[in-house]
Amino acid sequence: MYPESIKKLIESLKFFPGIGEKSAERMAFAYLEFDKEQVEYLIDSMQETRAKIHPCPNCLSLTDQDVCDICSSPARDHNVLCVVEDPKIVFLFEKLGTYKGMYHVIKGLISPLEDINPEDIGLEKLLDRIKKEKFTEIILAFKPSVEGEITALYIKQILDGLDVEVSRLASGVPMGADMEYIDSLTLERALEDRKKIS
Repeated sequence: MYPESIKKLIESLKFFPGIGEKSAERMAFAYLEFDKEQVEYLIDSMQETRAKIHPCPNCLSLTDQDVCDICSSPARDHNVLCVVEDPKIVFLFEKLGTYKGMYHVIKGLISPLEDINPEDIGLEKLLDRIKKEKFTEIILAFKPSVEGEITALYIKQILDGLDVEVSRLASGVPMGADMEYIDSLTLERALEDRKKIS
């Protein structure tokens, strides 16, 4: 139906999450309306992002520096660590502008059904960092799901015996909701009203 190059563009746009056939077609035809400068800017930004963005060696969030701005900032509260399942959640909290502590990104959540075990999500690096940097509070900010619950309880268990308070987001975040789709007010209140895990 389409010329081969347009068909290829549509298929490649479908690599993005949430983009189906119709959305990919709209994006492809919008792209064909771009002027030369817009095309070059888009291509350059995609190549630059791919080349420069990497995990921060300290917190595993994404950065284009040797160490991310959060980890290297003396203005942050280095006593509090917020543990999240995905780098996107770091940027989500940063947009709120209320949390001033540190972050640590693990590699997803424990999920026995998907054969994802504690050793698969980088908890050893998290534990080493907590021991080394002597945080006083660990906030577990996982999506409210069975996997989030299992992961939070497991982390709480491996931190038992360390002199650190472990807390989690307050209720108000709907069960099963994806963190990135929760409105900012709900997320801000859930962080501020966090509860200690006993």
